[in-house]
Amino acid sequence: MICERDDFSLTGPLHLTAIDWANEHHRRSVAASLVQGIYVAERDRQLQREGPELALSPIWSEFFHFRLIRKLVDDADNSIFGGIYEYKPPQPPSHIVKSQELSPRFVIAFRGTVTKADSISRDIELDIHVIRNGLHTTTRFEIAIQAVRNIVASVGCSNVWLAGHSLGGSMALLTGKTIARTGVFPECFAFNPPFLSAPIERIKDKRIKHGIRIAGSVITAGLALAKKSTQQYNQNQNQRALPAPINPFTALSDWFPRVFVNPGDHLCSEYIGYFEHRNKMEELGIGFVERLATQNSLGGILLGGKNMEEPVHLMPSSVLTVNSSPSRDFKQAHGIHQWWREDQKFETKVYQYK
Repeated sequence: MICERDDFSLTGPLHLTAIDWANEHHRRSVAASLVQGIYVAERDRQLQREGPELALSPIWSEFFHFRLIRKLVDDADNSIFGGIYEYKPPQPPSHIVKSQELSPRFVIAFRGTVTKADSISRDIELDIHVIRNGLHTTTRFEIAIQAVRNIVASVGCSNVWLAGHSLGGSMALLTGKTIARTGVFPECFAFNPPFLSAPIERIKDKRIKHGIRIAGSVITAGLALAKKSTQQYNQNQNQRALPAPINPFTALSDWFPRVFVNPGDHLCSEYIGYFEHRNKMEELGIGFVERLATQNSLGGILLGGKNMEEPVHLMPSSVLTVNSSPSRDFKQAHGIHQWWREDQKFETKVYQYK
């Protein structure tokens, strides 16, 4: 029996018969559809839907003239967690040639958790790594970053998009961060990526919510300063002086990953407060506190270990898109299908770290 969400003819963006690559809705819809194609490719594998008559995944990319040239396979359970798409459009009409110049040559897409027997245990293991800020230590990440590096080295960063949903959104952000630290900034589409924090955004009273955020910023900034002082003291104890390291957070301030969140999804809704709170702290004249707090995770400071690094969800700049349309439940708020629907209300803001 075919699941409706896997069938492009039932749930896909059939209205996008001609892509305008300068149109943000079109770009977002294509990126989300390619991620959905990876979800369906894994379900095709598990349900043994093989060949042109049974497989449902190809149409999710071929409808937009993309071809899946490589599947990224997890070495632990042989599940398909990502894929590399190549864009092979027909000769465009003269009036949309300029739009085609904005299109990617390759898109590397990552799926989120698939709740099927053949993949759920490994996916949950990766989810736990995200919670513990250890996704960078996994073999799945190593496979992903090597694929990204190879494509970027071959065709250049401007021709490559990264895209992912949920767990895959974290993978897209982490691979994007890793590449961005080399000085090149890939286009990144992260749909419903987890933000690991207490769901303060769900509090309705704005004064209480803002007060909690200020208190959290002050505590986090204070602990971060204490940690930094300890590190400087330990460094001064050494005989030779070491040069001051480049701040890895501020080095990414010119990278603007596109993050897509829904207020009804408690796994990612904190991105809204994370960026808005920074602006409010600036208005109060205590932006310096938030500039330090926004670089650090309270849990990361308290539970930091040698295998942990800066949490994936902490980023200096972003193009944040919020789906403000009401969702009937968490499943709909967290789902990827919302990001290509025409009946949704999207609000986009650009946040730059100063």
